[in-house]
Amino acid sequence: MSDSATVAEQEYLETLFWLFEAGLPMTGANIARAMQLSPPTVHEMVGRLERDGYITRGTDKVIAFTDSGREHAEAIVRRHRLIERFLTDVLGIPWDEVHEEAERLEHAMSPVLEERMLAAIGDVRTCPHGHPIDVGSRISSVPLADVEEGAKVTIVRFENEAEDLLHYLKAAGMDPGLQGTLAESGDDDVVITTDSGDTLTVTRSVAETVSVVADPSPPPRVALPAQLVLGEQRYGR
Repeated sequence: MSDSATVAEQEYLETLFWLFEAGLPMTGANIARAMQLSPPTVHEMVGRLERDGYITRGTDKVIAFTDSGREHAEAIVRRHRLIERFLTDVLGIPWDEVHEEAERLEHAMSPVLEERMLAAIGDVRTCPHGHPIDVGSRISSVPLADVEEGAKVTIVRFENEAEDLLHYLKAAGMDPGLQGTLAESGDDDVVITTDSGDTLTVTRSVAETVSVVADPSPPPRVALPAQLVLGEQRYGR
């Protein structure tokens, strides 16, 4: 057992925890899709994670955390979301620009700095994209793409934090906490009319990545693997 995960191992553990939270299978194929890496590269690192005692693999190739792996994964995810909130609330960096910066900073953060950041953000419970800093307190939600026209919606979080997608969402006027009515749900676009009267439009593929609380609510559904596909060309108009 390794007491300290390498930076590369931390990145994989973070991705695995994101899959776990989203309800997606923790498999090498989904890691490769999420991280945009080749299957051989992922296979090699998954083997290292197993040897170092962070994960186990079943005969069906599904990955599970060991206690140590879960602890490491939760710690890195918590630091990432804390840094994002600090960068947004304290330093004033727009929320669609903090994800990649947090990726760079999270691996070198000391416990002292973590405590200082926690004190600085006050009682805020989520990152700027709606994910809980206390990783066990995720709010149950459904994809915006599933909601029926006329339903009341509140945006809870953005499941895919690829920076180009966050730019798209911000430009569209979407924000975690925003409330409105699902005005239109077509094959190509999904439209929300906000409580303040604005009309916001996103493509259906983007609506798959936006989690909401809705009334009436569609039945819960596990995220689509397509939510993992990162890249501007998929989400652009």
